[in-house]
Amino acid sequence: MKRVLLGALLLALVIAVPGPAMARVDVSVNIGLPSIVFAEPPELIVLPDTYVYVAPDSDIDLYFWNGWWWSFWEGRWYRSRYYDRGWAYYRTIPSFYYDVDPGWRGYYRDRNWYGNRWNYERIPHHRLQQNWRGWKNNRYWERQRLWGVESYQPRPKQQIQELRQQRRQQYQQAPAVQQPIQQPRVQQPVQRQIQPRVQQPMQQPREKVQQQQKQLPREKVQKQQKESHGKPEKGDDDKKDRR
Repeated sequence: MKRVLLGALLLALVIAVPGPAMARVDVSVNIGLPSIVFAEPPELIVLPDTYVYVAPDSDIDLYFWNGWWWSFWEGRWYRSRYYDRGWAYYRTIPSFYYDVDPGWRGYYRDRNWYGNRWNYERIPHHRLQQNWRGWKNNRYWERQRLWGVESYQPRPKQQIQELRQQRRQQYQQAPAVQQPIQQPRVQQPVQRQIQPRVQQPMQQPREKVQQQQKQLPREKVQKQQKESHGKPEKGDDDKKDRR
């Protein structure tokens, strides 16, 4: 009996929810957000000369920096507090990206960092979450681990700044990175002002006006003739008086 009631309740809810509303919900979910799927939390490595962590096993560029997860997806940047959900659009290029060497995947495969053996350390997800802040504040990787690079020699600061500036110019010129999301412009309908219509007096045809003007003197003459015929002459009145 309970199953029958539950089924009837679910059926009523499906019927009550309008079709367009359900369609809107389906369309709006996860549009344009990174699709990152891991069977288990990813392991990361730290890139030398930076405190940027990358996930080398991911086909998508996935970074961890300053407490945030970052991803470059379909020409736009996103960030989240979690590696697998909660992504939000980030309007500009994050500053750490100028320190990332674009050839790091090749160096990772070869275990070589600019000609020196690179003994990188794979860092579990939970360990990174617990220690990233302390590692940064204590400069752990450069002081105690030397970034895992044998015979490591730090780069001059001037060289680092020049590389940052060079990458900044390159990335800003790339259309996929440069263009932010543009909201669609809604064109307002043009409102036409209706001018009051002034009704012009009806003009009679020119021929009719001329005909009326010609008839006016004729009618006036005829009227005068009628008046003259109806009025008795002065001599006739005298004759009547004499009789």
